[in-house]
Amino acid sequence: MSSLSAIAIKNATDLWFKQISRVSAIFDACTDAQLEAEIAPGRNSGYYLLGHLTAVHDAMLPLLRISDRLYPELEEPFIKNPDRSGVARPDLATVRNHWTTVTAALNKGIAALSFDEWMERHASISAEDFTKEPHRNRFSVLLSRIAHLTEHIGQLLWINK
Repeated sequence: MSSLSAIAIKNATDLWFKQISRVSAIFDACTDAQLEAEIAPGRNSGYYLLGHLTAVHDAMLPLLRISDRLYPELEEPFIKNPDRSGVARPDLATVRNHWTTVTAALNKGIAALSFDEWMERHASISAEDFTKEPHRNRFSVLLSRIAHLTEHIGQLLWINK
């Protein structure tokens, strides 16, 4: 391991924790009414984005081989279907609680991974394919999810406008 590689991992995990903290602060500052409203006409609600991010981050637990999903039932309403699809979803208070639980579990798992573990394959690639594509590692998952989270931060900033 080079010191540059270790610094890159440290910078990325620090960015993850910063962005998660930022999103949590946005959600915490919002009333239920603010989250239930569309961010802009014809756009997602804050409630949907909370559920979507919770479901995506919950799916990261097995992808990073940290643990099984905690709330697989969130996939149908918040990943497979768009906002206002009519698919049944848990109430907002439940989703807020799930966000807190998933975030804590994911942050704990991320903090515990060593450099060598970050360089290991993620769960969606076989060991055989990983030998051909070693860039498909846990670290690449973290980087892609930071980008995803940052994209949604841009939307969430409009909640209180």
